[in-house]
Amino acid sequence: MRKPVPRASPVAVDPQRQAAFRLGLSAESRAAVYLVARGFRIIARRWRSPVGEIDIIARRKHLLVFVEVKVRATLDAAAEAVTPRQRARIAAAAEAFLARFEDPRITDIRFDAVLVAPGKLPQHIQGAFEAD
Repeated sequence: MRKPVPRASPVAVDPQRQAAFRLGLSAESRAAVYLVARGFRIIARRWRSPVGEIDIIARRKHLLVFVEVKVRATLDAAAEAVTPRQRARIAAAAEAFLARFEDPRITDIRFDAVLVAPGKLPQHIQGAFEAD
């Protein structure tokens, strides 16, 4: 006779964190649709490495774009939310991505931001920051 396997107790989930997570996923989906409409092909979403996460990785011809998506109440607030620390993590994650997935067709990379606010079209900021 087998012993019953003890079950883990359910983890309490903060409703505010759940709502923020869903809002972020929705914003990433809106940003991805917006980029596809502008001729980009989505390579990856929510790509994780040990050094950071990239919301969207997109490609158009020989250009590879690493996109940070920010959603806030206003587009200005979203623009201010990309911090220097986040930029450094995104750049480090981009290096990890490029090391893992080499593609000789890629001749240029760029770091963009897509800003999302309720009731507004997403705003695409090309070259939002440079890798330091």
